[in-house]
Amino acid sequence: MQLNYQDMLFQFFGGLGIFLFGLQYMGDGLQKSAGDRLREILNRFTSTPFRAVLAGMIVTVLIQSSSGTTVLTVGLVSAGFMTLRQAIGVIMGANIGTTITAFIIGFNIGAYALPIIGVGALLLFFSKKPLINAIGEIFFGFGCLFFGLNLMGEAMEPLENLPQFRELMLRLSENNFLGLAAGTGMTLVMQSSSATIGILQELYAHGSVTLKAALPILFGSNIGTTITAVIASAGASLTARRTSAFHVIFNVLGTVLIMLLLSPFTVVLADLSQLLNLNPEMQLAFAHGLFNVMNVLVQFWFIDFFVKLVTKIIPGEERIIEYDPSHLDVRLLQGVPSVALDQARVEIAQMGDFVKEEFNAAFEHYQNQDQESKEDTIRLEEVVNQIDFNLTQYLMLVAEQDLTETLSNEQAEMMDVTKYLERIGDHCENIVKNIQEAIQMAKKDAKNNKNVESTEKVLYDEDLVRMFQLVAQNIAESVESFTEDSYKEAGRVITREKEVNILETSIRQKYIERLNEGVGRPSDGILFVDIVSNLERISDHTVKIAKHTLGLRYPFITDKTKKGKAARAARE
Repeated sequence: MQLNYQDMLFQFFGGLGIFLFGLQYMGDGLQKSAGDRLREILNRFTSTPFRAVLAGMIVTVLIQSSSGTTVLTVGLVSAGFMTLRQAIGVIMGANIGTTITAFIIGFNIGAYALPIIGVGALLLFFSKKPLINAIGEIFFGFGCLFFGLNLMGEAMEPLENLPQFRELMLRLSENNFLGLAAGTGMTLVMQSSSATIGILQELYAHGSVTLKAALPILFGSNIGTTITAVIASAGASLTARRTSAFHVIFNVLGTVLIMLLLSPFTVVLADLSQLLNLNPEMQLAFAHGLFNVMNVLVQFWFIDFFVKLVTKIIPGEERIIEYDPSHLDVRLLQGVPSVALDQARVEIAQMGDFVKEEFNAAFEHYQNQDQESKEDTIRLEEVVNQIDFNLTQYLMLVAEQDLTETLSNEQAEMMDVTKYLERIGDHCENIVKNIQEAIQMAKKDAKNNKNVESTEKVLYDEDLVRMFQLVAQNIAESVESFTEDSYKEAGRVITREKEVNILETSIRQKYIERLNEGVGRPSDGILFVDIVSNLERISDHTVKIAKHTLGLRYPFITDKTKKGKAARAARE
């Protein structure tokens, strides 16, 4: 008999693992197939609270993860693309979107799980196209989800005959708050409300648990799922902590409200189930969906109150990055592509300003190694990446218009400069990562009581500080040279590049000599050289931008480029 229980446990946990894997894999496939559109939906379609709710629903349905939507939202808020008020709307929408998983389970197509897995495997292993592979992941994950549910359902069937389990279910039926705690605890342990609800649907379908006991567990899962956001926001930005605080408040208030109305809610659910002839799994799916929709409808009208509440609960002044996205107006593309290119140039200037800020933040992190400058670099990199995406998309639309040869050359130049600026941002992020690696190594050595120099002493170098300063000047003047058509600034950048290259060679030689003398650690040397390499590559990109100003990047169209610049100057 003990062997049967052991087999039952093994099958249950194996099924749970396959279910969670399927859920994650399906979400990954959906996210890959959707691509950058997820961020675009959240970035563009959150201008009003109602649209923010819809955007949160759509993105959560696409990736099958309310936590994933929350992470995207926090990133956009921190980068200045979204306000806390808009983020609250998105979180509300995500709570509705996550109920789709329960509806998918409610269709109960477990008999076709293995064929679906087979189709997914074929698409994954017999095609090299990324989109086909992403669709294969969706099918494979979808099949695993139902296969895992089947295994768990079969493993839980014997529970009906277990006296201890019957006693537990009886207690849950009699004590609603015990059921609430059980649902919260299960979700907390598994870090997935979908897993809790999936198990609950199987238990209810097999008659192992009554509806009266199932509903509090179902509602408790909504509280448990907020723990993930709380853990993720620990040590994160102020906005991230406020967003997770709202997530907790929203779900706890909604759960308290529904528990007070549990009896009438159960009656409505029973009538709805009878009217629509719902199976047990779908009955709980409707309960979950109805609860979250009601929760949003009630609390939607208090968004401004919640903004004030979480700001009071978690006080402080967030360093929000102000970004103006109004320059890229698609209406300008029709008939006036020259004006559209002028606006794109304004956006490039704004992107250049953010790149300068990001580099300065990385430089500050090198000097002080503080948390604030690190977070500033990461937030600014988010902004730079988003502007790169917006600009590239806009310039591609410009290219589709009927352009003169001069305007076509301008468009090509702007595409290049946009990519150079984006790569400079990437190198800034790499520098911060190098510094963080060095700090971690220093902490590890300190823990092991090794007698070595501190990270600050090993990585800090006066010549490297000078190299940072030169590169900072190159970034500022290269951006100005392109946006203002300044040959003088472009010439300074190219001249200064020689000094940067000489300094780079000198720093490398000096540091190799220090390592040969036994000063410092080899690991620090690698990180130090990585920082120098990133700075040198940043300077290279600034030179490329300056050469565009001088008409040297495309020598075969130099005359036409100069004429185009003269024409633009006349327009201005």
